[in-house]
Amino acid sequence: MNAKKIKESRSDRIFYIVNYIILGLLALIVIYPLYFITIASFSSADAVLGGKVILFPVDINFDGYVKIFQRDDIWRGYLNTIFYTVAYTALSVLFTVTAAWALSRKKLPFRKFWMAFFIVTMFFGGGLIPFYNVVSGLGMLNSPLAIILPGTVSAWNLFMAKTFFQADIPDGIVEAAEIDGAGKLKLFVSVILPLSMPIVVVLALYYAVGQWNSYFNAMIFLSDEKKYPLQLVLKEILTASETTTGGSGETILEQFRLANQLKYVSVIVSSLPMFLLYPFAQKFFAQGVTMGSLKG
Repeated sequence: MNAKKIKESRSDRIFYIVNYIILGLLALIVIYPLYFITIASFSSADAVLGGKVILFPVDINFDGYVKIFQRDDIWRGYLNTIFYTVAYTALSVLFTVTAAWALSRKKLPFRKFWMAFFIVTMFFGGGLIPFYNVVSGLGMLNSPLAIILPGTVSAWNLFMAKTFFQADIPDGIVEAAEIDGAGKLKLFVSVILPLSMPIVVVLALYYAVGQWNSYFNAMIFLSDEKKYPLQLVLKEILTASETTTGGSGETILEQFRLANQLKYVSVIVSSLPMFLLYPFAQKFFAQGVTMGSLKG
């Protein structure tokens, strides 16, 4: 009996050790690129290009950050992106949560039809040209609406929220509120939404991150540079840095060094707000994803 217990404990220890090694390697693969981008953003461009920046910054300087934040288009891009992200996230969460609640109710008329309607959008799309024609036909070209309205409802997020409502909102609560005289709107606003904060936060985080990092729609639909989001502004800066020599006597080599440094700085500048946002949503994020994806 003792030998069996010793054998099991040794096998358990080996299992845990192997798991820790694998998880450690996976964590290193994920974390190190982020760490490298951070230290490279304030290291000497020559040190980065020479492969000297591996674990610690070399010849620390913040020239890239100074050059980035001296530009008015960066600040304008930040404001545009904040506006697009907030408006898009608010509308997306509103439409997704209300549609998901409706689909979770068995008494919804034509429920199977609406389910099939949303499922089809997960597998088939019209393509870029029809998409452009629709946006153009609605008169939204070169308008913030072209960035905010398309894609406000994700079918994947919709079904995740629907599963959450079916699994975690008891029918007894709904029936009790209806008996007390609560109408459909009051039931949803006063009862359902307060109980659904985990999935609401998850949806908001998903939509916000997706919109914050998006630049493709802006590149296609916007022609006014004053309306460009941050991601598109940074793309234009990097493209200009890599293809021009500048008008102030900068040599091609100096321009290449600047472009290389701006590459890392732009990642930090564009990603930092989302990194700062996640810790505040972490508690709801873990709870909402688990409930919305695994239950039911």
